[in-house]
Amino acid sequence: MNWLTNFVKPKIQALVSKKEVPDNLWHKCPSCGAMLFHRDLEEQLHVCQHCGHHMRLDPVRRLKTLFDPGYQTIELPKVVVDPLKFRDQKRYTDRLKEAQSKTGRQDAIVVAHGKINGQGAVAAVFDFNFMGGSMGMAVGEGLLAAARLAVLQQVPLLAIPSSGGARMQEAILSLMQMPRTVIAVEMVKEAGLPYIVVLTDPTTGGVTASFAMLGDIHIAEPGAQIGFAGARVIESTIRETLPEGFQRSEYLLDHGMVDMVVHRKELRDTLGRVIDLLRRPGPTADIVKIGRGSDRGGRKPAGSGPAVSAIQGGAGYQ
Repeated sequence: MNWLTNFVKPKIQALVSKKEVPDNLWHKCPSCGAMLFHRDLEEQLHVCQHCGHHMRLDPVRRLKTLFDPGYQTIELPKVVVDPLKFRDQKRYTDRLKEAQSKTGRQDAIVVAHGKINGQGAVAAVFDFNFMGGSMGMAVGEGLLAAARLAVLQQVPLLAIPSSGGARMQEAILSLMQMPRTVIAVEMVKEAGLPYIVVLTDPTTGGVTASFAMLGDIHIAEPGAQIGFAGARVIESTIRETLPEGFQRSEYLLDHGMVDMVVHRKELRDTLGRVIDLLRRPGPTADIVKIGRGSDRGGRKPAGSGPAVSAIQGGAGYQ
């Protein structure tokens, strides 16, 4: 009996039982509804191969797609947790613990430094999975730490927001982070360093109204929602139907709010090229004075004069 129970029965059960299939092998595109195999999705950098929809990336994947191998994250300053003792349906401290357990992070921002196509940079990346990427005191401290590091290393600062705005559970303290992040941006600009913003889906609320729209260069991912108030709120306020594609990156590009819309696969090369152009020193060609001689008719040559010079070799001209 023991032989039948311990040996024969498990063999039979192994033959007839169904193998368990992991739940995360397939992902559904939120735009077109196509089912995408997880390996294909990773190869496409979480961009739907059927409709081109750019899905949200967590900070780890985002940093891997942007930085060359060898980048490092930094430890961010600690802040006071729940100074207002806020509670709605849950305690704010409980919501923080749930978000920390879900994401494995202390808050909604990750700061890293490294090289992008050989160009040094510091990046502050938001995590939408952490309470909607909302901006509280920890996020404000994170952006200030990123700005200080960029100034210390004399490299550009990249901000990559994915946020619903200010964190309501921190009330006025979260709104105070708007001017604090503006100060962080000014620190970088006063040091003569580029500040580049990569707008991802979504970038809204107090984040849009502060550091996210102060960049020297604004790059957006295709289809990203970018704005302050939601479209439904605006429609109900002005009592008009908004145009198609309103608050999407392509619409903002057409209306001058964004400098370029770049596919995720091309983002690293684009950032590397932009940083190289912004950091490249001026032309080093020799500058020589043109003489004051006149032509045979007694007229001075066009463009002559004591203050006129020419850059030899055509540098600076196309």
